[in-house]
Amino acid sequence: MKQNETVLRVRYKDTDQMGVAYYANYFIWFEVGRAELMRSLGLTYKQLEQNEIFLPVIEAYCKYKNPARYDDQIRVVTTLRFLQDVKLGFQYEIFHLEKDTLLVHGETTHAFVNKAGKPVVLRKQNPFLWRILRDKLPEM
Repeated sequence: MKQNETVLRVRYKDTDQMGVAYYANYFIWFEVGRAELMRSLGLTYKQLEQNEIFLPVIEAYCKYKNPARYDDQIRVVTTLRFLQDVKLGFQYEIFHLEKDTLLVHGETTHAFVNKAGKPVVLRKQNPFLWRILRDKLPEM
């Protein structure tokens, strides 16, 4: 499975009064990791959208283990879990960079849809984009 790592710093605006990262920010960090993984495959979200392929989240999960705090550096490890005709799934682990402590793990599933929001079979709708994804993932 294809994997990518992204390092971020927890900003002050990402935290509450106690300096702890607000729970919803982890989903934003998942998105950053996902976009960077796609970029590492040679395919950006911008390219997908220019080809009228969109990836809405249809499922999301996050298990919180330890808090991230203001000014911590975090490492977002994103893995493409599966690629199917009409959807794909990602797995995430976020670690405290210096301590290498697992902060959260989660998953998201995304549908391939057109501009009208209707599901599409990517390999039929855009075989070129399908091949880009599949060629980078020979073990899937």
